[in-house]
Order: sequence, then structure tokens, then C-alpha cells
Amino acid sequence: MKDEIKYDVNGLVPAIVQDVNTNEVLMLAYMNAESLALTLSTGETHFWSRSRQELWHKGATSGNIQSVVDIRVDCDADTLLVLVNPAGAACHTGERSCFYRKVTG
Repeated sequence: MKDEIKYDVNGLVPAIVQDVNTNEVLMLAYMNAESLALTLSTGETHFWSRSRQELWHKGATSGNIQSVVDIRVDCDADTLLVLVNPAGAACHTGERSCFYRKVTG
């Protein structure tokens, strides 16, 4: 299945990260083929930073590592769902999820 993933023109695929125990959506990040391979080989999430243009290992500096339980691909093979056991906050702000703010107005 890994070879069937449809990356965008920049070589990226969206990766929705979800807590396997609570089903809470923790974050949305992007993976390229290299970060997906690292995630599969290490069992911890790795992503491609679009702003820094580099690979990053979630939790490498914060300690908030995400242990991968399962990775699923949607029916179009253009989005990943990464089910994890998080070891702390997912958001760089310290919030458990990056989706802690509501849109109002």
C-alpha cells in the first residue's frame, strides 16, 4: 500500500494524527516518502516541515513523542490517518491538541 500513496506536486501527503485511545484529533502535519519511511521503521512520527523545509521527529526536543499504533490511508490514497499513543502535548503551544481554538463570528 505504501507505493500507492498519492503525494501532491511537492511530494507531500497530509497526515492526520489521532489519539488511538480517545479518538481525539491531535494535529495535522505533512509527510513525504522519507518521513513516512522513518515513521514506519522507528515506530514514532516523523514529518516534513513545510516552513523549515526539513524533516522533523515529533518529540525530539519536547519529549512529546508519538508512538505509532497504526497508519491508514483514505480511499483516494491521498491522506494518511496516523493512530498514536501520545507521550504528552501534540501542539507546540503545550496544548494536548492543535485544535483547541474555536472559530467564531
